[in-house]
Amino acid sequence: MWADENPHATVESKFQLRFSVIVWCAVLDDQLIDPFILEDRLTGEAYLRFLQEELPRLLEDVPLNFQHDGAPPHSSREVTNFLNYRFAEQWIGRGGPHNWPARSPDLSPLDYCVWGWIKELVYSVKVVTRDALLVRILDAADRIRNSQRKLQRATRAVHNRAAACVAAGGGIFENQLYAQINSN
Repeated sequence: MWADENPHATVESKFQLRFSVIVWCAVLDDQLIDPFILEDRLTGEAYLRFLQEELPRLLEDVPLNFQHDGAPPHSSREVTNFLNYRFAEQWIGRGGPHNWPARSPDLSPLDYCVWGWIKELVYSVKVVTRDALLVRILDAADRIRNSQRKLQRATRAVHNRAAACVAAGGGIFENQLYAQINSN
């Protein structure tokens, strides 16, 4: 508070009240797989428990390759051992059979589209409680899931993004994509 009479005056605010939610989500073909809310702090042990207990239920025997980012819990020894056992040579991640380097380009529809859409929908109005945040995340996922055409465009964009990444020698390529869009 700015005050002429009392420069030490303060106004109590809950603006800095902090709450967070850890969300797992996947895109498979043109489908958004339900977001899963991880209730505990994300540790290697919590992530391993998710992979063993929840992921099979969410994907119901879908044969797939598995990719995750470089978050430290994703590369704990226990998680790496489990992924090597469960997915053998079919997973991508730090320390895996197919390394996903740090600060690598966004080649996943989740990274270059879906998370941005979710954040835009969730934070279009200030969220003041954790419960409200959870509701807004699930509502946003429903809206995205029902936007089949947008999901199709996002997943089809992987091919153009991969080609641009290769052309850039694995470096920054997003500027080339935007230049192509703007020239059309």
